Amino acid sequence: MSGIFGETLTFTQEGGAPLRLVTFGDERYSRTETPEGFTVLYDDGPGLFCYADRTADGALFSTGVPVEAAPPDHVPRHVQDAADRRRAWIRARTEWMLPPPGPHQLPVDPEALLTFGPDGGLLRGRRLDAGDVRGLTVLVRFPDLDTTVGEGEVDQLLNGEDFRGHGNACSVSEYFRTVSSGRLHYTNTVVGPFTLSRPRLAYASETHRGLLVPEAIELALRSGVDLSDFDSLGEGIVDALSIMYAGRTEYRGDLWPHNWVHEVHQGSTRTQLYTVTSTGRRPADLSIGTFCHEAGHMLMRWPDLYDYGRAEREGDSFESAGIGSYCVMGSGNHLDVGRTPAPVSVYLRDLSGWCGNEVVLEPGRRHQAQQGDFDTVLRHRTTRDHEYFLVENRSRAGFDTHLPSSGLAVYHCDTRGSNEFQQGTAAQHYQCALLQADGRHDLEAGADSGDGEDLYGRVAGTALSHATRPHSRTWDGADSGLTISDIDPPGPVIGFTVGPVDAPTDVVTAESAPRLAIPDDRPAGVSDVLHLDAAGTVRSLVVSVDVTHPSAGDLRVHLTSPAGRRAVLHDGGGDSHDLHLRLGSAPPSPLQVLTGQPVTGDWVLSVSDVAARDAGRLDRWRLELTPGS
Repeated sequence: MSGIFGETLTFTQEGGAPLRLVTFGDERYSRTETPEGFTVLYDDGPGLFCYADRTADGALFSTGVPVEAAPPDHVPRHVQDAADRRRAWIRARTEWMLPPPGPHQLPVDPEALLTFGPDGGLLRGRRLDAGDVRGLTVLVRFPDLDTTVGEGEVDQLLNGEDFRGHGNACSVSEYFRTVSSGRLHYTNTVVGPFTLSRPRLAYASETHRGLLVPEAIELALRSGVDLSDFDSLGEGIVDALSIMYAGRTEYRGDLWPHNWVHEVHQGSTRTQLYTVTSTGRRPADLSIGTFCHEAGHMLMRWPDLYDYGRAEREGDSFESAGIGSYCVMGSGNHLDVGRTPAPVSVYLRDLSGWCGNEVVLEPGRRHQAQQGDFDTVLRHRTTRDHEYFLVENRSRAGFDTHLPSSGLAVYHCDTRGSNEFQQGTAAQHYQCALLQADGRHDLEAGADSGDGEDLYGRVAGTALSHATRPHSRTWDGADSGLTISDIDPPGPVIGFTVGPVDAPTDVVTAESAPRLAIPDDRPAGVSDVLHLDAAGTVRSLVVSVDVTHPSAGDLRVHLTSPAGRRAVLHDGGGDSHDLHLRLGSAPPSPLQVLTGQPVTGDWVLSVSDVAARDAGRLDRWRLELTPGS
């Protein structure tokens, strides 16, 4: 499946000009909004996107008012179908696309078609994750839309050696050969383009749902394609079938990029799993990212590592980001506009048997993680076979060039989890959770698909343990025994120590009395620095701040650690004179996010006045830190 998480995309209208709309969902259920937040539906009558409203029983309907006009007064923003109607849509489309009963049929269990991997973390079905796999790619176009993208350009995109065309990092074949460390050689025979019988937008409508794939296969068979040429295992099933249509990607109906099942028999061989993607309007639009994502489902049976936000699975409609941009099976297929997708995370490479070198992270030893070493897995085991931690160097280079962060990645893995479960409880948690170094859990909160503070940069002292935030405890709250310390800065090789490092236990104190004037109504405010030289990381801390000001409710105060992590100490509110803070780090204090940070370096206190008329002064502040290991 190919999920979209609030991206602004271009949609075609039969009766009007293309529109830019914000999109949420996947091929089974999606919702589109205007940039201003009004939900819209495509109305086949006028052939236009129109503002949507909701009936008393929770069904969305078109108001008939085109998006180009002002929204009707009674229409609210962000209106959605009721949860039971969303569930009904999803179930119907899931069941509709299941194969008929018979031998080698894929599982009917809906759980197996979501992010939960029921077969040791992977989806059920035949896997082709090693050896020579020869896929069939069928190019199709429409009577009302041609393309300048031909068979030769697509052949190079899929099979080219040293391919760098149109800004792509490599071809699809090179991508999988690289991330599998040479274990998988996946190539495609490209046929077409063939012209479909209906205009392009007909295949985007519900009326004609399910027609594109069988028609494309039929055209390929009529041209003389022999399906038995694409059955490497001799099981009578085509290894890989990909359909690529002309024009930009349309996130509607059959045109939404997807991977599913359709069976067509030719003699003793039949099709089964297939993918649908687009070629774009011209060769410069060609990119490998989404093709690689869908092929990951089709060949290796990898699950999606993102959250569909489906109420029937979690009891909520919350869309977290899952693993975000840090894996091609999250949203990493979209990096660099799909031209340099993220690599397959070590979690999925390990499940596919693509890591020939396993390093067990032994306490008391210094280990090294090499960027781009796809053949190695660095593992910390727990008392459960299905739950463990993996470490990986994700410094910006190669397929990691466009990641939002750079440094050491630590993943909390459980093959019985699901990346729909953002709750982080013993019963509901991710299958592969990136432990975000900033401790903010932005991926779980759906705040972004990754930011610059997610991975571990240079850390002197303890970076991760049972007592830090994030922590290395197991999902049931027990100490896993994993401690990581003294991490090198991002680079081709990152060294790190497994286990605690020696650190003093005496309280380290420092204070300043700057008597700095705080400018009125200036968000930038003022800052003061305390430099500490003590070793170790923060086990606990206490911060005291004294500010003279006529209205403490105008003030914003935050403290930044030497590693750049920020804690908000005061965020306005109240009508008292002056501000006198004394905060400890015990939960649920805002200072908790600073535990585990290195002690050494500059600690910066910033104070700003964000309202007019009153001015004040930062009188003094004090730090009391207890280092730990």
